[in-house]
Parts: sequence; structure tokens; C-alpha cells
Amino acid sequence: MARSMKVAIIDDEQDMRQSISQWLALSGFETECYASAEEALKSVSADFPGVVISDIKMPGMGGMTLLRRLLSMDSSLPVIMITGHGDVPMAVEAMRLGAYDFLEKPFDPDRMTELAKRAGQARRITLDNRALRTELGDGSGVMKRLVGDSEIMQRLREDILDLGQADGHVLIDGETGTGKTLVAHALHAVGPRAGRRFVQISCAAYDEARLTALLFGPVGEGAGLPLVEEARGGTLCLEDIEALPPGAQARLLTFINEQGSPAETRIIAICNAHAADRMLEDLLRPDLYFRLAALKVTLPPLRNRGEDILALFTAYGEQFAEEYGCDAPVISAQEAAQLLQAPWPGNVRQLINIAERAVLQNRRGSGSIASLLMADNEASEPAVTTEGKPLKDYVEAFEKMLIDNTMRRHKGSIVAVMEELCLPRRTLNEKMAKYGLQRADYL
Repeated sequence: MARSMKVAIIDDEQDMRQSISQWLALSGFETECYASAEEALKSVSADFPGVVISDIKMPGMGGMTLLRRLLSMDSSLPVIMITGHGDVPMAVEAMRLGAYDFLEKPFDPDRMTELAKRAGQARRITLDNRALRTELGDGSGVMKRLVGDSEIMQRLREDILDLGQADGHVLIDGETGTGKTLVAHALHAVGPRAGRRFVQISCAAYDEARLTALLFGPVGEGAGLPLVEEARGGTLCLEDIEALPPGAQARLLTFINEQGSPAETRIIAICNAHAADRMLEDLLRPDLYFRLAALKVTLPPLRNRGEDILALFTAYGEQFAEEYGCDAPVISAQEAAQLLQAPWPGNVRQLINIAERAVLQNRRGSGSIASLLMADNEASEPAVTTEGKPLKDYVEAFEKMLIDNTMRRHKGSIVAVMEELCLPRRTLNEKMAKYGLQRADYL
């Protein structure tokens, strides 16, 4: 498993606890052992990041009572029960109460590992979904993903906060890989519909008949509601709006008109037709285009975002380094200049791919960022680069990145940063103030 999953093992027999723990540890699990249900309940609570394996028959609080207590705290917590010979009826009752599964002694260790892996995967999905709902609920998390201190990104965040509170439908456009779907989530998350459904579909992923049925019905027996009904009161996000067929355009316009004003369901349309010969105004009927473009957000290409490029590369580099268990690459002044000057035809998506490959190269001790950029840009559509910038801008962007990375590595230790960068305290303080870097952010 990519990330270590916890398993709480509860059994009054020490040998059984140890054998289960050792076997699961060999399979990559992080185990925690408890001799009683009472002891386990002190540590295992709602949102426990793992799986519980518990014996049914134990002195004091038994496994069935423990199961009820755990599921009352978190009904999605996977609990695997261990039963003795002849306790199968009790195990069936445990399944009825909500246990994930049961193992009958003596059990096959491989079956136990397989059960724990499946339960762990289910738990991970549950916790990820909870985190996403929380993130979308208050808008803070999804807004933090819009990384960058450039003026253009500051304006974008301000626009999102303003438009998120508005009632009109929104059109989002911009080059591929600029983060249009993320902005759609952010608009929903910071607005009054944040607690309602966010329903998303790509108009380019289906043929006309299937897309029309999914959007407006009928969707077929047992297939749920059409998406315009599923999203009612919330947000309906239509990606690749330029691919919406004429018949579906007419149905969508009718749906919008029937809602009146303010709209009960907000439409966020995402346009990926940014080529000069494929203007959205030419691909949608005019009355629908002007309804969808009541409010409009255009995302900036990465090559126009200046020092944000270095901040993004550093952030994703550290993320991948942690995932692969190695050090993030240290960027030289020359490589920083190459990153800032690259055309980035694939925008942020391309940068993420290069950051991951740079981390893998660094782990092997070979390759360069320049070679990755050259190979990537040769294989991509050409992009128009912006005009050159003064040398001072490149130097300042690299200087900010260097101080930021060093503060991060030393966890805010001013003395360690002064020694590594050979800077006197006053100079370091002045540069941190100049670049808006706060020591408290690194502690």
C-alpha cells in the first residue's frame, strides 16, 4: 500500500496479539496492540485512520459491546471480528450490527492480510471523502490549493471570493492545465451553495444520446436522477462545454430559463476551446452563451505567473519527495532561470509532471531539470512566451525561493539559515520582510 495504514489489534491473549501484529507489520501495516476493549477505546475514536481487528470473547467488555461502541462513534469504521470455533452465529450477529467481516480461529494469515488490505482501502476512501467534504464545506482548503503570490493570482482569488457569493452562472476558460476544475470547486466552496451538491460531468466524454439522457433523463431503471435534478439547489459543473450538442444546448437553455432569477441551481461551464479558430461564441447558440457567460473567469497561463512557478515547483517537489521517501531536488540559480523562462504549454499540469520526474531523477542521482523541460516542451504544442524580464526580477525570484526552502528545511531556525546562507541577521530579516516570509510559518 502506498501509505501505511493503521491496524488496532484487540485481544486479551498476548501471543495472539503479537502474532497478528508481526504478520501485518510484514505486510506494511502500522499496528497498535491493546489487551482489552477498555484500553482500546482510549485511543480508537471517530476518524481513526485505520482498521480494527478484535476478538469477540474477552474478559470485561466483550467484542460485541466494543463493536457497538465503535460503530456508534463512527459507523464507517471497518471492524474485523475474530471468533472461536462454534461462535459463527455470534459472528453473523456482528455482521448484522455492521462489522466489516469476521475470521474464525484458526485462521489463514494470508486471508487476514487480504481482509485488512480491503478494509484499509475502504477506510482510506471514506476518510478522503470526509476531508474533501470538509474542505469544500468551508472553502479554506480548496482556496489554499490556488498557490501563488503573484499579482495575477491574488486578483484571481479575490475574483473567486466575489463571484462565489453571486447568483449568476459562471463561465471559466483558459489554457489546458491551468486549474479550471479547481477554480470551479472553489467557486462552489466559498458560496452560499457550499453545503449542497456539486455535480460534475464532461460534455466531451459521451455521445449525444447518452449525454442528453444523463443530464435530463430518462437515465434508466436504478440509475438515479438526471444530473439537473441531482444538482438541484447546488452546482452543476459542465466541463468541455464547447462539446455540448445542439439538442442538449436547447434543453439546457430551457432548464436555465425555467429556474428564473435568482437561479436555484448554479451552472459553472468550463471551456477548453482556446484555439484561435475555436471561439466558444461560435460553438454555442448565442442565447445560451450569454446566459452561461453572465460571469466570467479567465485563468492565467503559468508562463505569466512569474515567481509562482518556483513556489509551485518547490511545493510539488516536496510533496513527491515525501511520497517517494527521498530528498527533493535542490534547484540551482541556472535551473531556476530555466523554470522561469520555460513556455509551459501544459501549464500547472505540466509543472506537476516535471516536478515528480525531477524527484525520481534526484533519487537516482542522474538527469537535470533542463533535460526534462526540453523533452517536455518538444513533445507539446508550442506556446507563446512572454517578453523577457529584467535580470533583477529573476534574481529576486531565486533569492526568495532559496530563503523559503532553507527556512523550511531548518524549520524556522534563524541561526541555521544565517549560517547556511552566510547572511547577517539584519540582512536576513530585511530580505524576509521584503518577500513577505514569516518565521512563524516554518515553526
